[in-house]
Amino acid sequence: MEALAHQFFNLDIMRQAWPIILQGFGMTLLLCLAVIPLGLAGGLLVATASLSKSRALRWTVKGFNDVFRALPPLVVLILLYSGLPFAGIRLSPFAAVCLAFLLNNSSFYGEIYRAGIESVGRGQWEAARSTGLSAPHTFAYVILPQAVRNVIPDLVSNTVEVVKLTSIASVVSFTELLYAADMARSVTFNTSPIVLAALIYLVILWPVVRLMSRLEHRVAA
Repeated sequence: MEALAHQFFNLDIMRQAWPIILQGFGMTLLLCLAVIPLGLAGGLLVATASLSKSRALRWTVKGFNDVFRALPPLVVLILLYSGLPFAGIRLSPFAAVCLAFLLNNSSFYGEIYRAGIESVGRGQWEAARSTGLSAPHTFAYVILPQAVRNVIPDLVSNTVEVVKLTSIASVVSFTELLYAADMARSVTFNTSPIVLAALIYLVILWPVVRLMSRLEHRVAA
């Protein structure tokens, strides 16, 4: 038991690793501040296109969603970071991660938005148009707010998954939280830095998970 505590919960090693882990945590926050808004904006664009009157555009969006919902984001990231240089395009680790998450998140957020938009009754469109609002204004000021409210639990749930998935940035040597913790582990030959990183994820995401549960109950009510 003592050996287990020394290997996984060594407070001295956690204190030594704290500066580098704190730096990695800052990079994780920066990454989240980039990829979450990009995903939300891209998802809204995808959802809007999926409701277009153009059959070609709808099928294009459907193919995009199917491909990037099926491909693991790690595969997309490696293709962008390691594959594009063969085509003469070299991305920085940060740019590659942002682009991979944009493609992946847009497909998931897009489906969530689409479900929310379709949950708003047709009567809402007709009532808004009857007041003289144009179609774009009806969508922006009447339909979209109701759609987002209807799918808030799903948006929050997907955002939690996005935050957790930022750890895959470590495979392209982006110094986010997991990469920093693994560097500390390789120096100290101890797993405690990884445990410390896991605790940071837990402290940040557990309140969001509880909030998500409350939102789900409120929407259901």
